[in-house]
Amino acid sequence: MRNVAGLSTTDAQKSSDMLLKCRYMDEITGGRGVVFATGTPVSNSMTELFTMQRYLQQDLLEKGFTDSRGKHYSLTHFDSWASIFGETVTKVELAPEGKYRPRTRFARFYNLPELMAMFRETADIKTADQLHLPVPEVEYHTEKALPSEEQKQLVRELSDRAAAVHTGQVNPKIDNMLKITSDGRKLGLDQRLINPLFPDNPASKVNMCVENVFRIWEDGQADKLTQLIFCDLSTPKAAAAATRDRTAMAAGNKVAGGTELHALGNLLEDIKPDAPFSVYEDIRSKLVAMGIPEREIAFIHDANTDAKKKELFAKVRSGRVRVLMGSTFKMGAGMNVQDRLIALHDLDCPWRPGDLEQRKGRIVRQGNKNPTVHIYRYVTEGTFDSYLWQTVENKQKFISQIMTSKSPVRSCEDVDETALSYAEIKALCAGNPLIKEKMDLDIDVARLRLLKADHQSHQYRMEDDLLKRFPEKIKENEGFIAGLEADMKTLAEHPHPMVPVKTAAPPQPDGEQPDAPAAPAAETAAVEVKQGFAGMEIGDQTYTDKVEAGKALIAEIRKGIKPGEPVEIGNYRGFSMALSVEDFGRTFVLTLKGQMTHRAELGEDVLGNLLRIDHTLNKMPERVTVLHSQLDNLHQQMKEIQGEIGKPFPQEAELQQKSARLAELNAQLGIEDGPAQAGEQRLAKDARPSVLEGLKRPVPPKQKTDKPKDHRQER
Repeated sequence: MRNVAGLSTTDAQKSSDMLLKCRYMDEITGGRGVVFATGTPVSNSMTELFTMQRYLQQDLLEKGFTDSRGKHYSLTHFDSWASIFGETVTKVELAPEGKYRPRTRFARFYNLPELMAMFRETADIKTADQLHLPVPEVEYHTEKALPSEEQKQLVRELSDRAAAVHTGQVNPKIDNMLKITSDGRKLGLDQRLINPLFPDNPASKVNMCVENVFRIWEDGQADKLTQLIFCDLSTPKAAAAATRDRTAMAAGNKVAGGTELHALGNLLEDIKPDAPFSVYEDIRSKLVAMGIPEREIAFIHDANTDAKKKELFAKVRSGRVRVLMGSTFKMGAGMNVQDRLIALHDLDCPWRPGDLEQRKGRIVRQGNKNPTVHIYRYVTEGTFDSYLWQTVENKQKFISQIMTSKSPVRSCEDVDETALSYAEIKALCAGNPLIKEKMDLDIDVARLRLLKADHQSHQYRMEDDLLKRFPEKIKENEGFIAGLEADMKTLAEHPHPMVPVKTAAPPQPDGEQPDAPAAPAAETAAVEVKQGFAGMEIGDQTYTDKVEAGKALIAEIRKGIKPGEPVEIGNYRGFSMALSVEDFGRTFVLTLKGQMTHRAELGEDVLGNLLRIDHTLNKMPERVTVLHSQLDNLHQQMKEIQGEIGKPFPQEAELQQKSARLAELNAQLGIEDGPAQAGEQRLAKDARPSVLEGLKRPVPPKQKTDKPKDHRQER
C-alpha cells in the first residue's frame, strides 16, 4: 500500500532489527521468548496495532482466517490486514503550501471486536479500573493565562498569513501552513519565542508556572518534595548548536536589492548576533532569583549519557534536585523518579495522546510516597493552545474506544491527523463508448476553454497595462526618483562631521639635519581626520556620543512596541524616526521619513544599529539607479504590448469543432446540462467591448483637486 498519508513504506533500521530479533526468539522458544510492556500500545493511530502484531503475532498473521465461502486470507502483508480492518478514502486536501492535492488516508476502522480478540491472544490489557494499583490520587489544575496585546495582534496576523497561503499569494518557501502552526504553538507558550525583544508578560503561563513551582517548592521544604516541568518547545541546545542558530538568526538568509547580505556582514564583523530566547533558561533564572538554589534545578538535556542520567535520577529521588525540566522525548518512557514527586507541570501540549499519558505516568506511579499529587496544565486563551488540547482529547477518546476492559465498538473513525478536506474525488465507470468519448471531449473542451479564457484575460491585462498600470507605474517611479533625490540632498546637508586627530611628527634619521629651521611643536605634528557622529535626537534629548545614542535606541526598543503600530521616537540627520515591530514580531524596524521612507532592521548591538541606519541612508543612490532601470523597462514593455493586442485565440477552430461534437453527444445521451446556456455565456463574453474602443469616445474633462503629494517606497 503506497501513497497513504501517515504510513511510511521505508524500513527504520532499529525497527527492522527489533523485528528480526523477535522472529529469532520466537523460533528458538516456540513463540514464548518476547514480552512487551507498555502503557501506550496505540499512541496515535490504529495502524500501530499491525506493527505490534508483527512483533508478537507473526504466526497468527501468517495463519490468517477462512471466510464462510472457504476462501483463505493471509494477514502477513499490511494491505491484506488493512482490507479487513480499515477503509481508505481519497480526498482533496489543503497541502501545507496552500495548494490542493489528492491524498489517500485511513478514514475508518471496522471489525474491531475481531481485531481486539486477535490482539488479546497475546496482549493482556489491564486498565486502571481493573488493576487498583497503589498509586496516588490526582488533582488536575487548569491554569488559564490571558493573552497580552502583542499575542492578540500576532494571532490576528496568523489568520492573515493563513489566508494568504490558502489563496496562493505567498511563496511556500517563505510561508506555509506548517510554519504558521509552529509559530502558533510558540506564541501560545511565550511571545518572546517569536522575538526575544518582546516584553516579558507578567501574566503569561510561563510566569504562572514559575509562581506555582516556587510555592510548591516552599511548601515542600521539610520533605524535599520534587517537581517535573514538561516543555517540548524551546528546549536548551548544546553550545555549538546555539552558536550556529544565533549566526543564522543574524544573517537571516535575506537579500537586499538582489544582493546577499554577506558584504554587509563583513562590514559589521564587530556586531554580536542576538542570543535566542529559551523558556528553560528563563524559568531557571526566575526560580533562582526567587530563592531556589541553582543546584536544585536541573535540565534533563544536560545528562547526555546513561551514567549522567542515572546520577541525575538518583538526585531527584533523594531530593537533592527538586525541580527537573525536560521534554517528553527525554523524560517520558523509562524515567523512574516518582519517589518524592508532588507536582507535574505541562507547559505545552504534545501532538500525541500517548505522550500525554507518558508524562502522567512519571508521577502517577507505584512507589510515590505522596497520597495526592497535582498535575498543572497551562493554556493561553485565544491562541493555538485550546485547539491542540482539543485535538489530543479527540485522539484519546478514539484510543479509549479500543483499549478498554469492555467490548470495543464495531467501528470508529481514525484520527491520526486532522485533515483539511476540500471535496471528495468522484469516479465514473461506464461501458458505453459514447460516454467514454464524451468524457474525453469534456476534458478537451474544458482545457481549450481554459486556454481561451487565459488568452482573453491576457489580452485584457495588456490593455489595462497599456492604458492604466504602466502609465501609473511610470508616474509613481518618477515621483520616487524625485523624492529620493530630495532625501539625498537632505542627507548631504546633514553629514557626519570630520574630526581632526593630531599625531606625532615622524622622527629624523640619525646624523641628518633638517634642511629648514625647526618649526614650532604645534606645526610639526601631523594632522589626520576621522568621521565623527552627526548626533541623534530621541525624545527630548539630543545625543552627540555614538555609544549613548545606540543605548538610547535599544532602550526605546525594550519599552515594548505593539505590532503594527509605528511609534515616533526622534530625528536623525534631517529624517524623522519611527519604531515598529513586523514579520510576526520577529523584527524591529526603524523607519526614517523624509520625502521617502527608509527602513532599517534593528538588533541588540549598540553600534551595529547605527551602522545599519547609515548603510540604509547611503543606499539611496543605488535605489535611484534601480528606479531609472525600471523606467526604461516599462517603456520597452509598452512598445511590445502594442504589437500583441488584438491577436485572436490560435485554437479557436478546434474549440468550436469539439464543442459542437460535445453538444451532439449530450443530445444523444439525454444529458441536457445547459449547452444553450453555455452558448449564451460565450456570446456574452464575445460581446464584451474592448477597452481600446473606449478611446474613441470623448472623455469628459476632470476637475483638478489640489492634494498633497506623498511618495512612498519601501526598501
